[in-house]
Amino acid sequence: MSSPDRNDTPVLITEAAPSYEQQHAARRRKYAIMMSLRFPCLILAALFAQTWWLALFFIVLSVPLPWMAVLIANDRPPRKTEKANRYEVERRAITQKSTTVIDG
Repeated sequence: MSSPDRNDTPVLITEAAPSYEQQHAARRRKYAIMMSLRFPCLILAALFAQTWWLALFFIVLSVPLPWMAVLIANDRPPRKTEKANRYEVERRAITQKSTTVIDG
């Protein structure tokens, strides 16, 4: 029985990380985007060959792209730190005894 007030979309009740397949797909997508940016940079460098400083800028921009794409594609998200549930003993103070102090 569904009511008009009820939303049938599932609710995430855990803090589980995305699956390995989802992480891998996201990393592959980032890699493909970064590597696809290199080709236009080289084309723009060829188009601006008459303006040497602009062509050099596009070439310098395209050089580190493969390195950065590989680093980003191989980087997995860090593992979450989980707090371990440990039994902690309740500390009780030692009872105070009345002592007599003699000053000499």
